[in-house]
Amino acid sequence: MGKSRTKRFKRPQFSPTGNCQAEAAAAENGEEDDDGPEAELLEKLQHPTAEVRECACAGLARLVQQKPVLPALARRDAVRRLGPLLLDPSLAVRETAAGALRNFSACGGFEICDDMVTKDVMTPLVALLKECSAGLDSNEMSPQEKKDQSKNSIENIANEAVNVLWNICECSSRAVSIFNKEGCLEIVLKYLSRFSTNVDLAISVAHCLQTVTEDNPELLKSFSATALQVLESAMLCPVSSMEYILLKTLVAGTIWNLKDVIPSKSQAEIINAILKILSEVLEMDAGEIVIQMKEAETQRLKTAAETEEMLKNVNGDDLIEDVEMEEIPHKRKVRRKNFVSDLLPPTDKELRETIAVLTAQQTALEIVVNMCFSEDPSDDEWEELSSSDESDACMENPFSECGGQLLSPLCLSHETHSALTNCFIPQKVFEKTASPNNVALDICSRNPTWKPLIRKMNTIQCRALVCLQSLVSLLDVDHLGGVPALQTLAQHLSQLLFSQPDFAKHDDFLEAISGALRALLQTMASKNISQCMTPDQLMSFCKAGIHSSNIGVRVNVVSILGITGSVLAKEAGTLETLKTTGHFLLEVATKDPSLVVAGEALDALFDVFADGEEAEKASVQIKLLSALKEFQPVFKMKIRKEGRGKYSPDQLCVLDNVKMNLRRFVAYQETVEKRLTS
Repeated sequence: MGKSRTKRFKRPQFSPTGNCQAEAAAAENGEEDDDGPEAELLEKLQHPTAEVRECACAGLARLVQQKPVLPALARRDAVRRLGPLLLDPSLAVRETAAGALRNFSACGGFEICDDMVTKDVMTPLVALLKECSAGLDSNEMSPQEKKDQSKNSIENIANEAVNVLWNICECSSRAVSIFNKEGCLEIVLKYLSRFSTNVDLAISVAHCLQTVTEDNPELLKSFSATALQVLESAMLCPVSSMEYILLKTLVAGTIWNLKDVIPSKSQAEIINAILKILSEVLEMDAGEIVIQMKEAETQRLKTAAETEEMLKNVNGDDLIEDVEMEEIPHKRKVRRKNFVSDLLPPTDKELRETIAVLTAQQTALEIVVNMCFSEDPSDDEWEELSSSDESDACMENPFSECGGQLLSPLCLSHETHSALTNCFIPQKVFEKTASPNNVALDICSRNPTWKPLIRKMNTIQCRALVCLQSLVSLLDVDHLGGVPALQTLAQHLSQLLFSQPDFAKHDDFLEAISGALRALLQTMASKNISQCMTPDQLMSFCKAGIHSSNIGVRVNVVSILGITGSVLAKEAGTLETLKTTGHFLLEVATKDPSLVVAGEALDALFDVFADGEEAEKASVQIKLLSALKEFQPVFKMKIRKEGRGKYSPDQLCVLDNVKMNLRRFVAYQETVEKRLTS
């Protein structure tokens, strides 16, 4: 109802398998086995032997993803039992306990994470993060500590702990508040500063920072010039490996969240630096990278197998057995790592790097969307900031030596729009909306460990479509490439849509492409640009989309019909098409269970039949007036009965406007019908 605004992307909850939420939901319907393995494992957490405690933590980490037992574990107070083990005397127990809590928080969703905060997991977690930070600074160790402790093991523990922190802060505002109050920023920035020697830890911190810096003005006050310098160093790191590309993208997103505390004279420079990184990320061909990296993996494994066979033939079986015996401790250690961290990104080099690129591209697209629709303060707030002494003495800028007042939202928006175009972001986003590379999809489908990448490639396409919607809604036609570019884009979206016969089965894709199509058609209609999709094509798409369980899809569908119908209403020879459109929208308005969709359908009817000779004839022939008169009291009653319990204040405000417009439109239709029938 009214102009669509793309929602900002929140950082996604960590769930590499993609099935954690489903497993948690399934657990609610399952039966708790009182004698199940979780009871025994929880009991062993208190065992006096460290190895037994470690195995119990590892078992729980795996159990969380193997069986829908989360509600049972929550009822058995698993978090309270695991929490103290974060400070266990054994570093191995600490790491496995953190791994178990990481998996628990990743699979548990918002309720579980919030419950973890209630169970006071943040107290030992913050203490562990502080101890790891102190441990990384310590240069003096006792002989026993040197035997059991190393910088590497401390960093591994820190990595697990940061991931727990990230998951919980993503789901709980109380956790974010604790992050602010306990000075966690300084701790994680210290970890980030080690990006040159431990990129895995740095990536985990960057994920966490992007989450906690979003809509968190209290934390923004804590960012000093030194803190910003750490972020700058990571973002401008010259290393160009795939994992560092992901790191720089995440840090760029964090710095964008911090834009309000950066002096105004530096903001253009910062925007350009961020967009340069995003542009480079989006320039990469994900499909080709998948193909190349899978070939590299195949060659590496082939070479390793040939080398092993050659050694066996040259040295004999006895020597190989000795080598295998020597490797057993190492293999056992690696096996335990995988056992604990089954939900973590894969350890295979090629697969890991490929996932890093795909994640970087998804993140880059989400950042562009957030840049298009940043939630700026009101004009009054900006005036107060600009006139205060505090803004002038904000902080030294690590990007350049300049100070001054903050930019107004209008100026910031102008800078962003220009930079987006100069970096060719619209063109690169357009390219990412194409269907994933078929060869890459085939390769992934035939390899179990690579198969999850299919979903990531599809997600990138959906994110690109949402990003396209934002850009089309925000930028003027010239910045988008002019009229020919928009017409080409419309043809592309049409081909993309109708090349997938089962598109209606994929809600994410359907919502993304319908949103992009809605924004594009709205822009083309406002500029009187001829549309490339035929009314029959649009109607077939809308008939498929209106049956989606996704409210966003249904809203987009009726809005698209409203846009195209209002254009056709002004043209001759469109009577039958307008009648079909009117029947469709009336059906949706009167029968859709969602008041939001019904309101959007009414809005579309107002647009289609507001003006034009053909529209007036069609409205009379489909008996639009009598249908709306009959529905008017029903709509009012639904708003009164369902409104407060099911809809937000903003939605209710829009619905009230629709109700008022319905009354006016009925009065208008009465004059139309009277004039045409007299």
